[in-house]
Order: sequence, then structure tokens, then C-alpha cells
Amino acid sequence: MKRVYKNFKALNFAGIFVVLFFTALQSIGQKVKPVKTGYAPVTGTKIYYEVYGKGKPIVLLHGAFYTIEMNWAQLIPELSKTRKVIAIEMQGHGHSPYSERKLDIVTLAKDVEEVMNYLKIDSADIAGYSMGGSVAYQFAVQSPKRLRKLVIISSTYKTGGWLPEINNAFNEFKPELFDNTPLKTGYDAVAPDKTKWRKYLKQMFDFAQEPFNCGDSNIAKITAPVLIISGDNDGLDKVELMKTYQLLGGGVAADLSPMPKSHLAIVPSQGHVSLMMDTKTILKYMSDFLK
Repeated sequence: MKRVYKNFKALNFAGIFVVLFFTALQSIGQKVKPVKTGYAPVTGTKIYYEVYGKGKPIVLLHGAFYTIEMNWAQLIPELSKTRKVIAIEMQGHGHSPYSERKLDIVTLAKDVEEVMNYLKIDSADIAGYSMGGSVAYQFAVQSPKRLRKLVIISSTYKTGGWLPEINNAFNEFKPELFDNTPLKTGYDAVAPDKTKWRKYLKQMFDFAQEPFNCGDSNIAKITAPVLIISGDNDGLDKVELMKTYQLLGGGVAADLSPMPKSHLAIVPSQGHVSLMMDTKTILKYMSDFLK
């Protein structure tokens, strides 16, 4: 009976997950075309990128299972009015090919730096959502001189930053649960090799279950201003989130001491997926911070 209950939980969570992605897919629509697209060679594979607009560069890092279009389609048209936007699809995602190379945030953060090298970008603002936010934190630790400002949306720099139910959610996931779903349709539309679907999912599930931690001391050493945006019910442990903000210099009595250069925004009545779909709120916080 316990086994049946576990399987039901996995199927139920997977169903909810797919419905949320379907909702996201139905709500998007790319309104601008990139001025440049291509593949940047990185260690062990190659990474797809798109470039929009002109101005100071900002690099966008998507969440797990997302593509550029799924994650950023509503924000890119606005950001590219005043900025050079570089959107990346990480290993195995979207146009970027599946690779047997082991996934970890250190490698993915190095990929971001190598894409910047290829595009001859010395430094940039970095914005990451969910998995992309974890990679963005690691980038700040590994490549501090390449970072101007950091925007973290519904993400954490360590496994313990998520609530236990989020960390346990992938334990029962099987690749076949995602066949015949909008995620599979989206993958087939742009993936260079559609036969890698199951391998890609299995690799991502393994990656999601691998504990990670950028290190409290490393986060405390980040000198770039950081904007953290979180939904009040997005699966992040809010006690750990506050500790993160304190490591970045926040959580002070600003009437008695200077206002911190890093900011924290908790958006009410938002979950993990719905927060990213709240374009107006995300854009307002990002625009004010990046100025």
C-alpha cells in the first residue's frame, strides 16, 4: 500500500507539473526576433544562445526543463528596449544538444563564462530563474570579476534552501511520465536530436537529486549587488532565504544604518511557476534594480 501511495504522489505531482508548464506555454508569445543566434563552443559540448537589442549586456538563465521562449518570452521584448539581452539554453535544453557530460552547477556556470568569452562580453548582469538562479549564484562565486549585478528569481544556492517536499519531489519521477505532454512537444520542436528525450530527462532527474551548496562563506563574499525575488509560497524555505539575504548584507534596520545594496522582494500569493509568469512584477523589480 505504501508503494502504491508513493507512485500516486509521483504521478499526481507530475500531472500538476505538466499542467503548470502547459499554462506557461499557452501564455507566451515571442514578440521580437533575435538579432543574432548561434552556438558557442564550451568544454565538452556547445551551448545555444540568442542575442536581442543593444546596450549594457544582461545574461538570462532559464529554469529546469525550460527553453528561452518558455522562460523569458514576455520579458525579453521589454528588457531588449534598453539592454543587450543574451539568453542561453543550457546543456540538453532547447536547441542545445544532449551531452553525456555530467551535469553540475559548477560546469554550467563555467559554460556561462565561456559563452561570454565567445561573444566577447567582459562583464554583464546575470539573471537566473530556478535552476538558472542556482547557476547564477555559482557564476558569482566562480567568476566575480565578470559580474555586475545579480538577479535571482525563485532560487537558492544550496539544496537546503528548498522545502523538503521540493527536494523529495523528483525521487519518484520516471521519464515516461512526461511522454505525450506539452514538454515533449516543445522538446521535439527545437531539439537537435529528438531521440535523446528520455536520456535528457533521466539526466535532469539525477541532477535534481544531487545535493549542491555554493557555500555560505562564498555567498557572503559576493560584492556585486543582488536582487532576490521570491514568491511567498514558491517552495523556498523562507528562514533560509532570510539567512541568504543577511549573508548579502541585508536584514538591517535601514533607519539606523545605510540601506543595503542588495534587495529582497517577497511577492504575495505566488508559487514557483506563477511567480515567473507575473511579468509586470518581475519587470518592475528588475528595472528598478538594474538602473
